[in-house]
Amino acid sequence: MTKDIKIALTGDRPTGRLHLGHFVGSIENRLKLQEEADQSFYMVADIQGLTDNAENPDKVRENVLEVALDNLACGIDPKKTTMFIQSEVPEIAELTVLFLNLVTLARLKRNPTVKDEMKQKGFGEDVPAGFLAYPISQAADILFCHGNLIPVGEDQLPVIEQANEIVLKFNSLYGETFQKIKPVISETPRLIGTDGNSKMGKSLNNGIFLSDTKEEISKKVMNMYTDPRHIHVEDPGKVEGNVVFTYLDIFDKKKDEVAELKKQYEKGGLGDVIIKKRLIEVLEYVIAPIRKKREEFAKDPKAVMKILEEGTKEARKIAEVTMSEVRKAIKINYF
Repeated sequence: MTKDIKIALTGDRPTGRLHLGHFVGSIENRLKLQEEADQSFYMVADIQGLTDNAENPDKVRENVLEVALDNLACGIDPKKTTMFIQSEVPEIAELTVLFLNLVTLARLKRNPTVKDEMKQKGFGEDVPAGFLAYPISQAADILFCHGNLIPVGEDQLPVIEQANEIVLKFNSLYGETFQKIKPVISETPRLIGTDGNSKMGKSLNNGIFLSDTKEEISKKVMNMYTDPRHIHVEDPGKVEGNVVFTYLDIFDKKKDEVAELKKQYEKGGLGDVIIKKRLIEVLEYVIAPIRKKREEFAKDPKAVMKILEEGTKEARKIAEVTMSEVRKAIKINYF
């Protein structure tokens, strides 16, 4: 077991381009960890993407490049972070199978994150077994490289908790092999969707993507949920639950000016269009440099896939060493 070494791992399901929710919820932290950790890994979680897209593998395959482009554009550096594709490291699947023996069905069904996502996707009792068991798969994703620093949103904390239960169970049964995993939580609250929904989602049509043009950003912001009772400029407006102000609080660096705008809005005399136009400029300031870098990387998709190929080779070497340790611990190292 690797001790006192900071090993960061993060990843994205390749089911669509990444949005601002991913940026504040995970990407900002993975950029910090890229500099602070002793080793850093980024995983394109295509196997996990298939857990609820098994009937649409083209969607997953096509978005492998998209999520890689988003991360490279945000500043993930292949010289500092090993970027790899999950399915190309079969040892992760092997580790998942072994971990399945350490978790009960009842425990999986109690996982709040899984319960929420099952409800969101309308699975009911017809949930695919792979989807139900994805916290076990995530534990294998993290532990194949002895990962111990994982940037997550608060909604994913139950998954890390379950992974740590697996660590404790494995170590108690087979000897000290894995370290406890530490979640690194974003200081920014979870970004709500442009429609006021509690979560910005790829499939909810309520996200602002890191690749959006200024025109697309403008259109989405102008359609943002504000205060339905704030009909006339002179009407007092409500700041709480107003998506435009929620975004300004997160992305606008001029906090004093935002505080003044809130006072003016609550008193009356400030129209929605003014605050929306301000937000458009603020978001364009954040997204424009990412979009520009993304366009540069997108000119050579083969080079991006080469980065993933080289990173995957490196990840496999590490995975092979881990699985050798695991097989020895479980006493299934026969030959």
